[in-house]
Amino acid sequence: MINVTEIAFTGYPVTDMPRARAFYEGVLGLKPASVFEHEGKQWVEYDIAGAVLGVTNMAPDWKPSTTGPSVALEVADFDAAVVALRAAGVKFLVEPMDTSVCHMAVFTDPDGNSLCIHHRDPH
Repeated sequence: MINVTEIAFTGYPVTDMPRARAFYEGVLGLKPASVFEHEGKQWVEYDIAGAVLGVTNMAPDWKPSTTGPSVALEVADFDAAVVALRAAGVKFLVEPMDTSVCHMAVFTDPDGNSLCIHHRDPH
């Protein structure tokens, strides 16, 4: 049996790294922890509470998609996050909703990858 100890990273393919970084850093407010460059391509890692979200344009066969996996980003203020995403013109795939245990909404990055904002309701 395999003994998985943690998720090393979640990765997203992007086609335009400056545009992607403007979104992930400017809109989502993430800070790059590591940037790897090779032959004009990049892998950028963002540390988020012990996990890593990576975006890259290094793998030409890895294509952005709204139908693939989606990372859920826990936010401190769900309503403020929705307002900020709308102000940035972000496209929502699943409008903000209350599930009775959390609030969540699914949206896309500029390449069409789906992401989720999430806020656990106190119990």
